[in-house]
Amino acid sequence: MKINIQSQILRDGLNKVLTVIDKKNSRPILTNCLINAFTSHIELIATDLEVMAKIIIPANVDEAGSFCINTKNIFDIVRELPDDEVHLDINQENNLLNLTCKKINYSLLITNSEDYPQVNFQSSGEAFKLKSEDLQKVINKTSHSVSTDETRINLNGIYIQKLDSKLRAVAIDGHRLALLDIHNFESTNQSLIDGVIIPKKGISELKKITDNNLDEDLEISLDDSFMYINSQNNYYLSIRLIAREYPKYQTVIPSKTVNTMVLERNSLYDAVKRIRILSNEKTNGIKAILTKNQLTIAANHPSLGHATEVIPAQYEGDDIEIGFNAKYMLDSLHVLDVNEIIYEFNNELSPVVIRSNEEPDFLGIIMPLKL
Repeated sequence: MKINIQSQILRDGLNKVLTVIDKKNSRPILTNCLINAFTSHIELIATDLEVMAKIIIPANVDEAGSFCINTKNIFDIVRELPDDEVHLDINQENNLLNLTCKKINYSLLITNSEDYPQVNFQSSGEAFKLKSEDLQKVINKTSHSVSTDETRINLNGIYIQKLDSKLRAVAIDGHRLALLDIHNFESTNQSLIDGVIIPKKGISELKKITDNNLDEDLEISLDDSFMYINSQNNYYLSIRLIAREYPKYQTVIPSKTVNTMVLERNSLYDAVKRIRILSNEKTNGIKAILTKNQLTIAANHPSLGHATEVIPAQYEGDDIEIGFNAKYMLDSLHVLDVNEIIYEFNNELSPVVIRSNEEPDFLGIIMPLKL
């Protein structure tokens, strides 16, 4: 079997499937990429059994066939090749792939494709369309609040659910919440109506698809265990969903708040970044001291010193002092590309709601920090 393909096309394809490979996997076959060759194209398939990716790229093939090859090894080789045509000559009797580009030659060991696990990129369930731009927005606005605590598996992903005519995405880690609604969304998929949890690794691979082309519609389907994504019939993902019940996140959102503070977003972001330098490295703790029409951000490091910065704010409530994790504040501010930020709360211990009239579909919550 002989395959002729442009090096930059092969490089881009391998780059998309490479991150699916689990470098610590105890099964050697899972460090490999399955390559299926057809007359006018090849398929590159990689999986760690939790996430599966398939890329279809154009190539000239003299004879259909398939084989497996170490993904990182061939990617490292192709990455260093000049932008020119690559010739792959596969000798399956000797389990060898001869790779030639100009005067460069490699002989690489390959593995029988029959040893590769079965992969599936299609569900029998009802498919629905989601704009790539909307999915990117979901990931960008909520993924910072996904928990990294491996003991709380149900928090290790983004929860999505269809509510009325909108798609809601939620991430919580026990200290903060991020929620985004995508309106004018239609689907009768029962799994989506019940709600599903997309794991962190799946989120990373979805981000790669959305970065590819923001103007397209993604075709998505779900079954009890997997989410299947089809991008332009040449980039496919299968993501194993987290089979746990998601917490009742609605209970964290205050039904009513009595205090409101409005600030200029950039002023607050810059102030928190500056004052954070003197916060405790373990807690990232800073103080927000609210008085009439001003906010003072303060931090005290026992061995380095003390810092404060005063910024104007629209606030008419009682004087109050609230502790915050500076990183959580910066994360929530980073995802909002707005001029004004609104903070709503009841007291120094209650959940603090973060929102903006300029992005009404987003809602964030940070739990105060005891300092």
